[in-house]
Amino acid sequence: MDPIRSSQLPKDVGMQLSASVASHLREQIVSGRLKTGEFLRIDAIASELGVSTTPVREGLLLLQSESFVRLLPRRGFVVNSFSQGDLRDIFWAQAVIAAELAARAAQKMGKEGLAHLQHLIVEHKAAYKARNDEQVARLGHEFHRAINLAAESPRLALLLGSLTKQLPNRFYASIEGQLEETFEYHPIILDAIRMKDSDAVRSLMYRHIMGGGDHLVDSLERSGAWGEPSATGGKAVGKSVAKPAGKPAAPVAKAPAKPTKTAKVARPAKSAKAVKPAKAPARSRAAAKPATPKGRARA
Repeated sequence: MDPIRSSQLPKDVGMQLSASVASHLREQIVSGRLKTGEFLRIDAIASELGVSTTPVREGLLLLQSESFVRLLPRRGFVVNSFSQGDLRDIFWAQAVIAAELAARAAQKMGKEGLAHLQHLIVEHKAAYKARNDEQVARLGHEFHRAINLAAESPRLALLLGSLTKQLPNRFYASIEGQLEETFEYHPIILDAIRMKDSDAVRSLMYRHIMGGGDHLVDSLERSGAWGEPSATGGKAVGKSVAKPAGKPAAPVAKAPAKPTKTAKVARPAKSAKAVKPAKAPARSRAAAKPATPKGRARA
């Protein structure tokens, strides 16, 4: 239980204890500190976190509903696999729904909402300069929440919330490079909302969310979440290896085609077979043999 001992429960305001336990264990699973197939003992977790067994069991049941863990009869809870593909799927779903909500918000947000977003951007930058990670995470989350609520689509916002809860808010703040990209995107998104350009807002929000997913995958791969730590990271490896592999593939496929054509052209070898008069001398010899005895008979 070293991964659990090394951390503390998140101190999110208003979060129930069972949800805090679930959030903590979820982060351990996503970061790779809790490995696939590892058993999670309720008593041991409760002891390490300083809580009773009830919130631990409730937290594990919540993680089971999200497929992070599964319950084996008479054995207990065990960690499910969590791959890069799983993480990218979560971000893709978030990006699609958040982009639609932002596009709807662009048509409905008034002056007060726009002023609130501008205030959040200023406060966000100040928290970053002060190195207040908790404030950075909270204000970044509040910026997106304000846009989602302005869309006035509660069912869609609820669906998005269920997806974002699968990754703790403070997890985003620790992603290398994510903050710099956030400070670039948020003001541009706000400008597009001011212009009521729904298409631009949808595109910007989608790229913003997917960019966060790329940064997270890159950070986790370099830390060894899915195996040995990578010096280049997930994002760089995925793109630099895949593209070069595609370019040489075309010439390699054409290369064998040329010999086959030359082979067809070189088939004058068949004409050599046609010129098999080389065997004709053999026949002439065969014909010569009976000619000799006839000659002797005449003699």
